[in-house]
Formats: sequence, structure tokens, C-alpha cells
Amino acid sequence: MSLWFIRILFLCLCTVGGYAVSQYRPELTNGGVWGTMIGFGFGGLLIAIDEMVKGISLRSFSAATFGLFLGSITAMLVDHSQLFIWVSDDRTIWLIRLCLYLSFSYIGMVLAMRGNKEDFTLIIPFVRFASQTKPENLLVLDTSVIIDGRIADLIEGNFIEGRVVVPRFVLKELQRVADSNDPIRRARGRRGLEMLNRIQHTKKVEVKIHEGDFPEESEVDAKLVMLAKALGARLYTNDYNLGKVAELQSVTYVNLNDLAKNLKPVILPGETLNLKIVREGKDKGQGVAYLNDGTMVVVNQAQGLIGQQAHVQVQSLLQTGAGVIIFAEIKAPEAA
Repeated sequence: MSLWFIRILFLCLCTVGGYAVSQYRPELTNGGVWGTMIGFGFGGLLIAIDEMVKGISLRSFSAATFGLFLGSITAMLVDHSQLFIWVSDDRTIWLIRLCLYLSFSYIGMVLAMRGNKEDFTLIIPFVRFASQTKPENLLVLDTSVIIDGRIADLIEGNFIEGRVVVPRFVLKELQRVADSNDPIRRARGRRGLEMLNRIQHTKKVEVKIHEGDFPEESEVDAKLVMLAKALGARLYTNDYNLGKVAELQSVTYVNLNDLAKNLKPVILPGETLNLKIVREGKDKGQGVAYLNDGTMVVVNQAQGLIGQQAHVQVQSLLQTGAGVIIFAEIKAPEAA
């Protein structure tokens, strides 16, 4: 159910309630029209306040309430301390009390919201927040990493734990891509939806569709970084530029391409590989094969073995801007 549907229903109930009050207690309003307008205005005011505080979490609200309580208690103690007994004017006393309660309440709220959860143990001994001993591990997924699909394999293999957060605006972007007229984009979008459905049906993690949005931002990447920062979550992506933007804003991120690169097996000269020669090399007599991760292997004297499996021995490795190129020789059969 949409949040705005609930808001509109609440606004209608407030409007009807304002009219009902005007009929039941006509002395409070100047007729049904005014009662209806007051009810509508009251409902609109609450919806506006709801929209203003939508970025505030329940934890922050609890801290602010606790700070307000402490500030009010401090102001009451100062008020009853006889410090202002010399003031005889009632209006002056009222002003002093107003300033006291406003000042201490504000300071208490600010200190409580800035403080660490561990600070509460100084006030309430032996009571600790469960999330402090076991922090919640939130994982925000972007469009590229969902379409890629490797994240589903990592989750099913127990390599990733926590609660997966898929923002609503990412889901809408996937749906737009899946409805594209371009067959390639449409296939990518449908794959993304299938991968997301696969992640949702696994019992390894909990998947949460997050309704939060940032209307002031039009780019999905900017919204992702802001959401991950607001939730204190780790951002998973395949986009190099998005990762760098997240890093600049102190958001923890994981680039699956970098992860795959770091997990590539280390191949050293002298190792033997069993590869299929797939095409001719650049130089005469050379054949070219590929490892499972796409690394090119140039094999000398293998032109005649194209289309066949061959045992090759690594001779050297060449690091280039595009990756590593392995040079190998056909391994001679061992003498009996």
C-alpha cells in the first residue's frame, strides 16, 4: 500500500472530522465550512511534518526524546533552586522559565543525538543496546551488481551475510530497463529482475525493499550514495565511478570487478595448463587460448592445434594496461 494513499485517507478523515466537530460543537467554529477547513489544515500540517522528518530514524527520535526529558528535568531543577527568588514580576518569571526550558531542552536533544549509544550505559548501568554488540550489516545493491548476478552466487555460497537493501528507485530503474524497446537493454533488465527474485527466495539473507528516496537528486547513483551513507550500509556495485564517488563521501563500498580481479589464481612460470587452442596468434606459428577468467594465453608452435586441447607450460607473464598476457610453450610428453 502506497504511503501517499494512507496520507490522503488521513487527510480526508481529518476533513470529515473537522466538519463533524463543527456540527457537534458549533461554538468552536463559525459554521461547517470553517470546521472543514480547520480539519483539512490540521491534517495537512501533520502530513507536512511527516514529510519533514522522514529522514529521521526511530533511533534518532528516541535519542531526541530522551534528551528532551533530561533537559526538561534540568530546567525544572534550576527553576526550583530559588536562584530567581529576587524576581517579583510574574511576567519576568514566566520569561525566565520559558528561556530555561527552551535552552536546556534544546541542549539535551542535541547532546543526546550527537552522543554514542555507549553513552547510555553511564546513565542506565548494566543496560546495553543489542545492536551495539552485534551491529546490523546492511548491504545496498545498485542496478549493475543486480544485473551482473554474481552477488546471488556469493550470497548462496555464504560469502556475504547481512540484510540486503534494494532501494525502490533501483527497482523502478530495473523495470524501465526491462520495458525498453532495445532488445539488449530489455534482456539486461529482465536478467536483473530474475537475479533479484533469486536473491529474495534464498534463505541466506533477508531482502528489504527500501522506500526512501531523495527527490532533490535526479541521478540514481547520487541517491544510492546518500542512502548508503544515511543507513551506514556497505554499497555493492560494478561501477568504477560510483565507487570513487562513494569513497569521496566516506561510504564503504565493494566493487565486484575488483574482488574478482583480486581472487584470480596466481600463475607462475613453469606451471602446466590444459587449454583449448581457439585461434591463431599474431606471430607465425602461435596459437591463442584463454583461461576461464578471460586471460589470454599465447602458445608458441600451436597453430596446428587450433580447436584441440593441449598441455602447455607457462614461460613468462606480461602485464599490460588491459591485463596480463601469458606466454607458454607446448609441453613435450614425458619419456616413458
